Amino acid sequence: MKKIILAFIFIIPVLGMSQSNYLNAYKEALQFVDNNQLDSAYAKFKILQESVPKSDTLYEYAVWYTTSAATQLEQNARSNEEFGKSLQYGLNALKGIRKGKFMFDDQFAKREYFMIKNITVSQYGLGNFEEGKKWKEKMYAAQKDSLLPEGLDEYFNFDFFKIGDKNVWGYEWFEELPKDRFSKSFTKVVYYVYSTNPDGSDKDQLYRLHVLMFHSDSKKFDYVMTKRLVTAKNDFSGTLYQYTYKEAIDFKKLQKDVKEIVSGNMKSLEEFLEEEKKKKN
Repeated sequence: MKKIILAFIFIIPVLGMSQSNYLNAYKEALQFVDNNQLDSAYAKFKILQESVPKSDTLYEYAVWYTTSAATQLEQNARSNEEFGKSLQYGLNALKGIRKGKFMFDDQFAKREYFMIKNITVSQYGLGNFEEGKKWKEKMYAAQKDSLLPEGLDEYFNFDFFKIGDKNVWGYEWFEELPKDRFSKSFTKVVYYVYSTNPDGSDKDQLYRLHVLMFHSDSKKFDYVMTKRLVTAKNDFSGTLYQYTYKEAIDFKKLQKDVKEIVSGNMKSLEEFLEEEKKKKN
C-alpha cells in the first residue's frame, strides 16, 4: 500500500508539469497569432491538439485555433494559386471542422461545405478534374438533402485562376437542363473575369462567360459559350459557337477554352468551321 501511495505522489507533479507545458504551448501559439505568423501558429496548435487529452478544456481551444489557422492559410494559398498547399490546408481544416461542429455553434458547422467547395477549387487548380468531380458530387448530394447553408444553396465557386492582370472565377449552378429547351433561358456555369488591384485582389468585373443552354434539341451539343460585357470597353459580346458542350460538361476542356478566350487567343468562328470541315474530310 505504501508503494502505491508513493507512486501516486510522484505522478501528481508530472501531471501538473504536463498541464503547465500545455498552457505554455497554448500561450506561445497565441503569440504567433498576434504576430500574424500563421504558419507557426498552425504548427503549434496542431501539435497541441494532437497531444492534449480530449477531456482537457484546452482541447476545444486547440481544435478551434488549429482549424481557424488552417482555414486562413488555405485561403491565402488558394488566392496565390498555390493549389498544392491550399489543398493540404483545406483537407486539414475540413478535419477540424468535422471535429469542431460537435463542440461549437451552428455557424462553425456551416464552414464544412464552404471548405468542400474550396477543396474543389484546389483540385481544379491542380488539374485534378476527376478528383474535383468527386468533391462536386458531395456538394450536389448536400444540396439534394437541403444541407447547404445560404450562399451555397443555389451555386458554388469551383474554379479560380489568374491570367496576366485578370482574376477568373468559375461558378456552377445546381439546376439541371429542363426537358423543354424552349421553356426558359438557363445558365449552368459562369466564369467572371475581373481586373485586379495592385495587391492582386478583384477590382472591376470586365465580363462574364456563360455556359448557356442551347435552345434546340441539337444532338451535337447542349450548351454554348456566351460572352457578356460588364465594364470592358472596346470588346465584343455575343454567342461563341466555336465553344460548345454536352450535358455532361467536359470541365477540363471548358477550363482550357476559358483560358484561351481570356488570354486573347480565341479561335474565330471561321477557323473553327474550317477545322470541323477538315475533320469530316
